[in-house]
Amino acid sequence: MKKVAVIGGGSWGLSISTLLKYNGMSVSIWEYNEDNVKEILETRYNKRLLPDVRIDESIQISSNLSEVILEGTELIMLAVPSHTVRIVTKQVAQHLGKIKGTLRGIVNLSKGVEQETLMRLSEVIKSELTGEFHHLVATLSGPSHAEEVALNIPTAVVLAGSDEDVLLDIQTLLSNEYFRVYTSDDVIGVELGGAIKNIIAIASGLVSGLGLGDNTQGALLTRGLAEIRRLGVKMGAKPQTINGLSGIGDLITTALSQHSRNRYVGYKLGKGSKLDDILEGMAMVAEGVITTKSIYHLKNKLGVDMPITDEIYQVLFDEKPPEKAIVDLMTRDLKGED
Repeated sequence: MKKVAVIGGGSWGLSISTLLKYNGMSVSIWEYNEDNVKEILETRYNKRLLPDVRIDESIQISSNLSEVILEGTELIMLAVPSHTVRIVTKQVAQHLGKIKGTLRGIVNLSKGVEQETLMRLSEVIKSELTGEFHHLVATLSGPSHAEEVALNIPTAVVLAGSDEDVLLDIQTLLSNEYFRVYTSDDVIGVELGGAIKNIIAIASGLVSGLGLGDNTQGALLTRGLAEIRRLGVKMGAKPQTINGLSGIGDLITTALSQHSRNRYVGYKLGKGSKLDDILEGMAMVAEGVITTKSIYHLKNKLGVDMPITDEIYQVLFDEKPPEKAIVDLMTRDLKGED
């Protein structure tokens, strides 16, 4: 059996582990939270994150990386919150020497842009690894709620990287009759689409929380997609990538789904809740909050017009009333559609 190390025991890490086990692989999970490790070892469930999904007994879980990244490991899946990618990769790097002869891929599952450096996450990962491992780094993104993947609900995603042979290898390992993986060489487009759609999902939830209608949602998603494409192209992404699974596909799913943590944040803001209170009451991380700050500074640095991002930033961090944000978006200078 092929050995896979899943780094991160959150909902996505548990879900991808279940998929890999279904595909016939030997799976080990690293999870930093000792209470979560204990619960899964004792009950084979994480009732807080994936209450309906049983974790097979053959899937190992530990808070010790040396017990997860084993000799012969062929694939590493990084499924940690975006703001922890650097520190976790730094720890993972210390264990790669013993598997450099067998390792076939390092797959990033996180979505975001590092706040301090404004680097994309694959760039963050590579910066913590020696050059011999850089071609193995790929990013998996697309409309893929962990809750549905874990229940074998048909899902299609895209895997982006620089080495075609590595992509084809990982594509084969991950794909099955309910999980379909496409490949792409446009890492920039895939990663930016996955990151920025979380900002638009917050906006979508805000629209719902304010009680606005389908017209508003349709306009928001369309103009939100234009913002993703605008920044993506500026940074070298292909427009067709933004129109694909990691762009419009992930945007629609995240902005409209009941599973979406980012949409939930926006919805509660629209209902009048304070951001700190919303985040304190959530079991999982809403990546869009941190990403809003990163993308706001990145688009300012590059001089890219992203008015929805501007307004969400002000709602989140400047306590701007959501109603005022909508009015300001609607009354900007008139222009042609782009």
